[in-house]
Amino acid sequence: MLKIRLKRLGAKKAPTYRVIVINSTTKREGRPIEELGYYNPKTKDMKLNKESALSWISKGAQPTDTVKYLIANCNDDGSLNYKKSETVKLSKKAQAKKAAEEEAKKQAEEAAKAEAEAAKATEAEAPAEEAAPEA
Repeated sequence: MLKIRLKRLGAKKAPTYRVIVINSTTKREGRPIEELGYYNPKTKDMKLNKESALSWISKGAQPTDTVKYLIANCNDDGSLNYKKSETVKLSKKAQAKKAAEEEAKKQAEEAAKAEAEAAKATEAEAPAEEAAPEA
């Protein structure tokens, strides 16, 4: 079975990878059938032959999860379309504080809505009372 996977290169704590097509039983740094491109996770620099990768997949090669992600987020020219995640991880204390603030905001909105309805109801009753003594 053929795999499309990453071959690790680079120094300690400074990895760079080559995207390769290789037999699944061959070791990670073994001789590849074809090199499709490279990927540097530190700088988010990538160059990938997307057409060749898709043709290998159509022939039955299985990409790893990381390579699937790279192919899916690859531009037509082979560069990575990197989107920085907007979510911020919060501690449990901060999450509890944020939830309490949201709950207080929700209660304030409900109270304002109730006051507006009460004011609307009193305005509707006032003209009705004025009309009654005249008749």
